[in-house]
Amino acid sequence: MSFGFAPHPQLSPPPSADSAARLGRMLEPAEWASAGIPLLRNPREVVTGLHDRHRPVPSTGIVAVLDSHERVTASASFTELTAAPDGWEFRNVLLTHLRRVIPHDLRLRAPVRTAVLLYCREGEPLWTETDGAWMWGLRDACTLHGLRCGAYITLTPDRWQVLGEGRGGRRPRVSSSNEPVTESRRAAAGSRGNRRATAPADVPRTAANLPVAHGRPAVRRTAGGVPEAHRHTAAR
Repeated sequence: MSFGFAPHPQLSPPPSADSAARLGRMLEPAEWASAGIPLLRNPREVVTGLHDRHRPVPSTGIVAVLDSHERVTASASFTELTAAPDGWEFRNVLLTHLRRVIPHDLRLRAPVRTAVLLYCREGEPLWTETDGAWMWGLRDACTLHGLRCGAYITLTPDRWQVLGEGRGGRRPRVSSSNEPVTESRRAAAGSRGNRRATAPADVPRTAANLPVAHGRPAVRRTAGGVPEAHRHTAAR
């Protein structure tokens, strides 16, 4: 005869190694605020331009490269569906699209161009774990492509919001009736002279006071268990 104890119904098993590693690949609000992310001078113009160009729907991401005057020199949109947000997977997605639309700047002493990410999702325009994973992925992808890590922007049914800047607006916003851009082509990368210019002398303002919300938006995984990504690139 053997004796044992039934597990307490309120106790949850310890997180697996994969789950712990995944949680480590996201940036908390305080980490993002201390990362020196430059603030956009005119976020409304950037958001409106990317929205008009790509007409995103929920689960659509738009990565764009800005020059020193905040002009979009390249952008790409894609759909990313995954069961669990992982900054490593998001980094690979972003890096793949950056490599397809614009040459890297790894030979420069300091970055002269900035990459920003606009992500469309359901839910509130506050920080979630999915946002934290995208932030981690954006920062890492920028490092590997020789770019400055720029703003992370959420687009929800209620509003757009630049996380960390405290700025946002009611228009544009996510609409399920949008027809996403399906044309695929390489984006204009600007002149070689602009790509090889020196970094601007002024020091950009950085992000702080990032709001936090509990929970994360629902996400899905494809039948094979692999995150689904569809590429749509566009040129200015």
